[in-house]
Amino acid sequence: MTINEVQQEILRLKKEKDICILAHSYQAREILEIADFTGDSYALSKMAAKTENKTVIMCGVRFMAETVKILSPEKKVILSNGTAGCPMAEQFTKDEILALKEKYPGYAVVAYINTTAELKTVCDVCVTSSSAVQIVGSMENKNIIFIPDCNLGSFVADKLPEKNIVLLQGGCPVHAAVKPEEAQQAKKLHPCAELLVHPECVPAVSKQADYIGSTSGIMDYAQSSDKKEFIIGTENSIAEHLQYACPDKKFYPLSKSLVCLDMKATTLIDVLDCCKGEGGEEIVLDEETVKKARGCIDAMIALGG
Repeated sequence: MTINEVQQEILRLKKEKDICILAHSYQAREILEIADFTGDSYALSKMAAKTENKTVIMCGVRFMAETVKILSPEKKVILSNGTAGCPMAEQFTKDEILALKEKYPGYAVVAYINTTAELKTVCDVCVTSSSAVQIVGSMENKNIIFIPDCNLGSFVADKLPEKNIVLLQGGCPVHAAVKPEEAQQAKKLHPCAELLVHPECVPAVSKQADYIGSTSGIMDYAQSSDKKEFIIGTENSIAEHLQYACPDKKFYPLSKSLVCLDMKATTLIDVLDCCKGEGGEEIVLDEETVKKARGCIDAMIALGG
């Protein structure tokens, strides 16, 4: 079968079986083309909650599928490739966070959305990369434990000096691997280009950026800007997607190493198999986990997230 034939079969099956397909922006173009919704993980979860489809396929990584299940516990949620995890989301255990809470009594625990459902059960508030500064700034607590990404946490702390933020040595190994020298070299190679980076990059890289924001924020900025050249400091698929969306502009990857292998684990055939009922992994969370994990997401919503 050709790619187009596989896509047509997926479109036929999802309609026949009442399936909603979600695809994170880091997925391959041929997967984005057959998805009902594309975007960042939390935005996808909210979209899934609004659909009437009884089955949802998440083309992304495990914590994203778990978030869909937390917001839509009545739906059947399938992770398109069961091997697609997230090193950042899985860095810390529930017991480690509980021990941290004992060490810092009275501190509020803020969880990046890129955490497991289990970790969310012992956290107070959830944040996304685009809402982190706003949410933490709106919290009454001055004392904060921010998990797991120290780079995003550092970005928040820099914007909110009035807060006392404890950071862990965690984060996205893909974004964190980008060196400041690579940013310098990219800017020297493309002197007319603006540097757009994700806050999961180390502070020494972010400080060189013209814009710092979430994946969706980077895409929106590049598409609406009058500028014609951009260095993209997040997963390299975004530079590719932007090039298709804006053929009159130029997009350069910040680093060749900005590739998430977990995101690349999902193939179009995986999605086809899921639609056939033959592949993927159903996400199952017990009622107590859903209830407790939902609590920190609800707290984020209450604070304007």
